Amino acid sequence: MILGPKLIEYHENYMRLALAAAQRAYDLGETPVGAVAVYRDMVLATSHNRREILPDPTAHAEILALQKAAQDLNNWRLTDVTLYVTLEPCIMCAGAILQARLGRLVFGAYDPKAGAVGSVTDIIRTPLFPNNTEVLGGILADRSSELLSNFFADKRRDGREVEGARLEGE
Repeated sequence: MILGPKLIEYHENYMRLALAAAQRAYDLGETPVGAVAVYRDMVLATSHNRREILPDPTAHAEILALQKAAQDLNNWRLTDVTLYVTLEPCIMCAGAILQARLGRLVFGAYDPKAGAVGSVTDIIRTPLFPNNTEVLGGILADRSSELLSNFFADKRRDGREVEGARLEGE
């Protein structure tokens, strides 16, 4: 997909909101992944990982944003929603995106260890599942990767457990 400068800038603006959410996760000691659900240029949900805080293995930024968007729209079908995520979704989140019939997914960094939207597997675009989700990866990827790398470096430096380190080189 070829994007013009105005469309790239449009997506980068929402990705910056997702990066701010990821920074909040970082500050709370959560893996810094942020997500923003947008419906017709209106932000419905901004979330970040909360697995440690809740504790809930399904409390990924994507899942939380999809849940809030569905509640706000009073509809589980999110065909007119774009989800911005700082890291390529995992298998669980990609499955939730399929189930929600999400219109568009825009993500930052690719995840070569657990990414399920092109890196390790591609749940969303596999012909086995009927789906019309448009996918755009790599938007502000360097900033997303840097945040994750810094987080895991800080954890190692502090001697904290590095569970679920998914980025290349981790």
